[in-house]
Amino acid sequence: MSKSSEKSRKTQQFIRENILALAEPSVQQFSSKLLPGTERIVGVRLPLLRKMAKQIMKSEDWRGYLDLVLNETPEEELFEEIMLQGMLIGYVPFTLEERFAYLDKFIPKIDNWSVCDSVCTTMKFAKEYQKETWEFLQKHVKSEKEYNIRFAVVMYLNYYINEEYLDRVLKVLGEIDHPTYYVKMAVAWAVSMCYVFNAKETERFLKTCTLDDFTYNKAIQKVIESRQIDKDEKEKLKTWKRK
Repeated sequence: MSKSSEKSRKTQQFIRENILALAEPSVQQFSSKLLPGTERIVGVRLPLLRKMAKQIMKSEDWRGYLDLVLNETPEEELFEEIMLQGMLIGYVPFTLEERFAYLDKFIPKIDNWSVCDSVCTTMKFAKEYQKETWEFLQKHVKSEKEYNIRFAVVMYLNYYINEEYLDRVLKVLGEIDHPTYYVKMAVAWAVSMCYVFNAKETERFLKTCTLDDFTYNKAIQKVIESRQIDKDEKEKLKTWKRK
């Protein structure tokens, strides 16, 4: 083993020890209920993971650590380790091309909505590089894999519901046809956010879209639940639900 590899292994072990030291049984129990089927949650609060990721970013070995954990698939990774890796990719000072390359390796590791959504909110670079990030996301939204698609959709709703991209977002959302629950829920969530941003444009979409009934009705329901929609508008939307 080279000195650099040995150093990265030590960093990996140090990170795990710190995660275990920060674990709280009550957080573990709560998170496990929210994420049924997700194994190896030890229960570390997200703000603490974000703080840890920023600390790792300042270390000399952040790149070695990421190369280690993304080029291999370490057995029995903790939920929190995977979450932290995604956050780190969002924080470190990569070039855009490097960040996309690391994301391509990371995204296939996502296997639950919590990692997906929390990591997406860390990708603030997308605000500055809208065109490039949009192009990067296209291969993921067209993937057959559940969380590749959800990652792209959650990125859209975080960074692309604006005047320039709204029509494109709605078009892509309308073309997604995937049978899994967490894709459908992400699409419904994104459509509801589009409606809050621009009701008229999203109404036109809803009147002609080919979304399946479940996703369509969930989108309507999420709009109705929004505090940004007035009572009369909500009553109208109730009549739009498909039977």
